[in-house]
Amino acid sequence: MPQYDYDLFVLGAGSGGTRASRVAAAHGARVAVAEEYRVGGTCVIRGCVPKKLLVYGAHFAEDLRDAKHFGWDVPSPCSFSWSTLRDNVMAEVDRINGAYMQTLNNNHVEIIPQRAVVTGPNTVRLADGTEKTAERILVAVGAHPAIPECPGHEHGITSNEVFDLPELPRRILIAGGGYIANEFAGIFHQFGSHVILANRSQELLRGYDTQIRDRLLQISTMKGIEFRFDAAFRGIDKNEDGCLTVHLANHEPVVVDCVLFATGRRPNTEGLGLAEAGVELDELGAVKVDGENRSTCPSIYAIGDVTNRIQLTPVAIREGQAFADTVYGNNPTTVDYGCVPAAVFSHPPLAGVGMTEAEAKQKLGSVKVYSSDFRPMKNVLAGRNERALYKMVCDGITGRVVGIHMIGPDVPEIIQACAVAVKAGLTKADFDATVALHPSMAEELVLMR
Repeated sequence: MPQYDYDLFVLGAGSGGTRASRVAAAHGARVAVAEEYRVGGTCVIRGCVPKKLLVYGAHFAEDLRDAKHFGWDVPSPCSFSWSTLRDNVMAEVDRINGAYMQTLNNNHVEIIPQRAVVTGPNTVRLADGTEKTAERILVAVGAHPAIPECPGHEHGITSNEVFDLPELPRRILIAGGGYIANEFAGIFHQFGSHVILANRSQELLRGYDTQIRDRLLQISTMKGIEFRFDAAFRGIDKNEDGCLTVHLANHEPVVVDCVLFATGRRPNTEGLGLAEAGVELDELGAVKVDGENRSTCPSIYAIGDVTNRIQLTPVAIREGQAFADTVYGNNPTTVDYGCVPAAVFSHPPLAGVGMTEAEAKQKLGSVKVYSSDFRPMKNVLAGRNERALYKMVCDGITGRVVGIHMIGPDVPEIIQACAVAVKAGLTKADFDATVALHPSMAEELVLMR
């Protein structure tokens, strides 16, 4: 039997790689993980976690304006310190980074703070030139923001740099129509920046229910966010005063202080040596894997965003757990990609699980849709006309709930329980038979007609 330095060598200590490493080690494997940046990956260091903390901070803008209707004497306008929030968020990121490292250390996983590239089915080379061998290699290096190829693109930033801005931009143009673009549009708008969102197509948030995303567009426009559709980038000029002139197809040039690219993400496989080791990649550079996360090289596996299946942190964690349990825990496990809930932490947030109305009509034919369009109680007293919308999509014959889609305050917190119901195959009658919890927004789920 060949002897290796490790049973498992993991490239990338993000959410998926960390979970796979510690679980495999708990099963008795000798594990090392190489991370060239910081343990925690995109989600912890420059993604979900710091972004959600900014979302919390942004919500105070509306809450403080609403407070006077609830009897609070709040100065108007209130001052806001970007540097205070930014530094507090980064301190929390540091804390979680330390917790991730402690978890790996507690499970006797060796952390190697270097970039590693694959040099063969069982070998990797570290940045310092050292070579290591392993019976199996797990690629969990995630993805990076894609930047449009246009003149002057180097003057823009991505979600990697946005958390380190020295000051708030007075005017910001955000390129993209996905969840990252819409989330940062809401964040910067609430902080007082003038926001323009430019999208190369006419469609925002592909994959979400049409009515829900149309409602977000309506509310965002009413709040003062500007939208430019069919607006592919033509170029960015940096002016003498430091401002940026952005040239867009089908639109007049726009002058802003900052351009944020949120135009998708690409797997981090370039220069990783995978193709040379017999690992097949798709046209976007993602690692092709089977249901057990194995690549076309039998000893090399991949999980998370580098496989470009569903780019969500909980999915990467599930894949890491399944890999470790299957290979080292004598418990063959596959990930069920059905009924994965998703949310956009926009202002207001939206969330969904299961089939949209359009998908259900295409797949099932007979569909019944129930909805509730209402003004949350808090908005009523605050004098705001912003409305919430909940939708339930059901099989027209069996009554089984196949999708739930929502926009309104706190819907990401509500959709998690909805995902259980949709995955369990509950029917509209099951919801109707459940007593409402009053007064709450969630009670609308059992009162839809």
